Amino acid sequence: MKKLLFITITLLFYNYSFAEIWLPSILSDNMVLQQQSEVTIWGWTTNPNEKITITPSWSAHAIEIQAYQGKWSGKLATPKAGGTYTITIKGHEEVILKNVLIGEVWLGSGQSNMEWTPLQGLDNAETEIKNANFPEIRFFQVFNHTALTPQENTKGKWMVCTPETMKNFSSIAYLFGRKLHTELSVPVGLISSNWGGTPIETWISEQLLNKNKTLREAAKKLTPKPWWPNETGLTYNAMIYPLLNFNIAGVIWYQGESNRENAFSYYKSFPLLIDSWRKAFDKDFSFYFVQIAPYKYDNPKGVDAAIIRDAQLKTMLAVSNTGMVVTNDIGNLENIHPTNKQDVASRLALWALTKHYGKKDIVYSGPIYKSMEIYKRKIILNFDYADNGLLKKGKELKEFYIAGDDQKFYPAKAKIVKNTVVVSSKNVKKPVAVRFAFSNGALPNLFNKEGLPASAFRTDNWEIELK
Repeated sequence: MKKLLFITITLLFYNYSFAEIWLPSILSDNMVLQQQSEVTIWGWTTNPNEKITITPSWSAHAIEIQAYQGKWSGKLATPKAGGTYTITIKGHEEVILKNVLIGEVWLGSGQSNMEWTPLQGLDNAETEIKNANFPEIRFFQVFNHTALTPQENTKGKWMVCTPETMKNFSSIAYLFGRKLHTELSVPVGLISSNWGGTPIETWISEQLLNKNKTLREAAKKLTPKPWWPNETGLTYNAMIYPLLNFNIAGVIWYQGESNRENAFSYYKSFPLLIDSWRKAFDKDFSFYFVQIAPYKYDNPKGVDAAIIRDAQLKTMLAVSNTGMVVTNDIGNLENIHPTNKQDVASRLALWALTKHYGKKDIVYSGPIYKSMEIYKRKIILNFDYADNGLLKKGKELKEFYIAGDDQKFYPAKAKIVKNTVVVSSKNVKKPVAVRFAFSNGALPNLFNKEGLPASAFRTDNWEIELK
């Protein structure tokens, strides 16, 4: 009996003396934490009831917590942007997080146009890489993998921005972060979690998406691919769920090309993704996204990609705290991965700097269709973000189409009148509807005076048949 008691005490002493503490990969040296907010520091221990003390070097106050079934979690208040700092986590073992900055944290996600690195395709890539020395910009790359159930951790580590690390990181995320860093003079943390070719369904919780019969059936239309997942929830479980405890300022998103197969469902799936991510992160963060660029696909005059763009526009108009970047002037009909990522990132940053950070006197969007008036044989189109007027690049305005009650669209003659566009066609005596840039490969030329392009749109809600 005494021997058994001795062994038990010895084992308990061993467990307490050699208890191991570890953290998720998103909490590592070189990370950036969201400034002036409450951030979560969490992890695990081999001692199920371990008492943990967390001490940030920016504060004289430590917090004490106790693990429950081997898991522990505590919240820290962060100061204004700055650093560097350390965070010490101490139980029977001590872990110190070093070179920590406080600043602004953004998550970049989507498919290949968000994923692609300077080495894969970026204008002026050699110079951009050479100049990428920004010690206060940090990268966290989530590697491509899937999971059938939500995962608590993912591989990765925070890295300081150097030419060597930047060349293998998302071009758009880097360029967006660089703009914020230079404009705001604060550290910026960038998380890249994306996978080329993926449809939106794999970035949404399977449980949530399957609650909607329409979306559940639409997901079945997706053709399986050998190079990327398209099953519902697989990348959400593996590449988003492990990040949910990490406080972020917002999301930048570039995706949609792979949903042309079930384009109409995007009107519902895209708002669902935004809403569900905000609930999962427990924060109504800013969400800025890119309207997919023109490309020939298998039919430049088809409208499956135009449906995606329309769904993206409708989402921006319906969902709060969102913004959309238009790219119909910087696409490439021969390349589904346009290499002008600089303008894409700059336009995303315009939204963030204005709407999220409160910068004044910035026009951050191109013209967005607002309303129409029918005047005899003409339709007058009104736009938001055109207070200073509109302009065309070229001799004539392109990509306007007009229709009567027969729902047959004809190319329209279009003319700018101050901050409106007046359209008409000799083939349409009693016009009722207008469409603009409403095809896969449309290359329109309408801009506001600040040089930002107008979004594609349609004034009708007629049923569209995809061929």
